[in-house]
Amino acid sequence: MKHIRTISEFHAFRNLPKPQHPLISVVDVGTVMHLDNEEPIKLILDCYAISVKRMHNVNVTYGQHSFDFNEGIMSFMSPGQVFSIAVEDKNEEVKKSGWVIYIHPDFLWNTPLAKTIKQYDFWSYSLHEALFLSDKEEAIINNIILTINQEYHDNIDRFSKQIIISQIESLLGYADRFYHRQFITREKANHQILDRLEELLADYFNSGSLISKGLPTVQLLAEQLHLSPKYLSSLLRVLTGQNTQQHIHEKLIEKAKEKLSASNLSVSEIAYELGFEHLQSFSKLFKAKTSFSPLEFRQSFN
Repeated sequence: MKHIRTISEFHAFRNLPKPQHPLISVVDVGTVMHLDNEEPIKLILDCYAISVKRMHNVNVTYGQHSFDFNEGIMSFMSPGQVFSIAVEDKNEEVKKSGWVIYIHPDFLWNTPLAKTIKQYDFWSYSLHEALFLSDKEEAIINNIILTINQEYHDNIDRFSKQIIISQIESLLGYADRFYHRQFITREKANHQILDRLEELLADYFNSGSLISKGLPTVQLLAEQLHLSPKYLSSLLRVLTGQNTQQHIHEKLIEKAKEKLSASNLSVSEIAYELGFEHLQSFSKLFKAKTSFSPLEFRQSFN
């Protein structure tokens, strides 16, 4: 694994011309040569990368997930993520086009973007969470990238940084909008994810895992769905108005109501079966969700 700490070091590694600025770079993907002797090698790059590119016969892996760049895809990588690049078939031609913007965190220093950039969910998105762009959306993104590229190659002056920063902010804002559009337009696939989540929770609640393991974590459910926790919560907010933790609690309360209304178990026994070590914790959550204590809810059925 090779750890690359600066943009200049990355340019040297990929046999690219020296960057115009030590802390930011705009790379034309079509000009990047594949390093047959070096790749596939796992790399860690200490910068942000924003890309819009089409690639054929090239496999790019971020962490444990591969991206299919045969379609127009916008992807994001944050500092410290592991990635690798490899030709899929050495007997077939490699085709690639598009742009990648590399931004060292130091470039953002003393700007509002330094504080807000990590708030965007897409830095941790995995394979099938990449952003597919319509022709119109891709044109919008490419126009912003071309503006950044022009400013990047012009003579750097005291206005350059702020102009580039404002363009990056626009780029991230549009990406955020397009991701939420993707949540809505891919309604069938998203509801299939929700259905699968419901199955996972039902199996977990009915298997006795609550007693032995406690409540399922957001991380556990996201891993079983092959999604990042942030993506799963964002998707659920669009579909249900709740994040993943809230959704887990809602399903737990449904199970509690079922046991309170249809069994003779004591409230303490129900709390234990639902994975609570302390009755007080169960009662507090139940009342917060229903405005009734467990006992009051049970008495309403008598």
